[in-house]
Amino acid sequence: MKAFVFPGQGAQFSGMGKDLYENNELAKKLFDKADEVLGFKITDIMFNGTDEDLRQTKVTQPAVFLHSVISALCMGDDFAPEMVAGHSLGEFSALVAAGALSFEDGLRLVYARALAMQKACEAASGTMAAIIGLADDVVETVCQEVTTDGNVAVAANYNCPGQLVISGNNDAVNSACEKLKAAGAKRALPLKVGGAFHSPLMQPAKDELQKAIENTSFSEPKCPVYQNVDAKPYTDPETIKANLIAQLTSAVRWTATVQNMVADGADDFTECGPGKVLQGLVGRICKGVSAHGIE
Repeated sequence: MKAFVFPGQGAQFSGMGKDLYENNELAKKLFDKADEVLGFKITDIMFNGTDEDLRQTKVTQPAVFLHSVISALCMGDDFAPEMVAGHSLGEFSALVAAGALSFEDGLRLVYARALAMQKACEAASGTMAAIIGLADDVVETVCQEVTTDGNVAVAANYNCPGQLVISGNNDAVNSACEKLKAAGAKRALPLKVGGAFHSPLMQPAKDELQKAIENTSFSEPKCPVYQNVDAKPYTDPETIKANLIAQLTSAVRWTATVQNMVADGADDFTECGPGKVLQGLVGRICKGVSAHGIE
């Protein structure tokens, strides 16, 4: 069975989407529509901006979303998913590509999400760190140990076995990193991110995004969407909306998502969008499964 997966923030690069725009009529139409919907020329930043320009959350998220969705839609009949999933932001791309959301509504929600997350980051400084080489339960236990009333550290991204990202207040994450290195972690790497994504610190952003999602029309997708909050497949629009709202303060359960997709018959994964991160993660989670980008 064919599975299509969509990357999250961090996969962006300068010049992304320019080839598509110049060589595909549908892509040109959709990129021009995006400029119109957003009210500024995001295409100028994507095609010609610096890495620094692209690192702004309000640019990064819609840019990765646009590259991912347009890449998928430009495949024509070759885009025939039997199941889809997206990593964090990529869940919005997956929902649009699968027909649960219109292109315009998906873009508006992603932009609203980006602005709300940026605001939450400015209100409460936080950070994230990648923990390499420890079992998930060890990382979870240490996060619980360093969490106090004023400080929190949580498991945020279950990327693949032996690779888990934690998120929270600066002090709690730094303290957790020291304890995890002492517990045998091969590496505990602080990430260059603007805040504590997928942690309780994103609650203000979740409250803001909830209103936007509840006021947006969702349809039944053409195939099951495996959602981040519990790694399970959904087609009911109201359940999809509720899971999408919960996603901002919940962990991304990517390891379980890929395992569940394979258990349900997926044997061919195509990553739609910039970068190759998800192809690598799929290969580490389920060895022997085909994982590639768009041909």
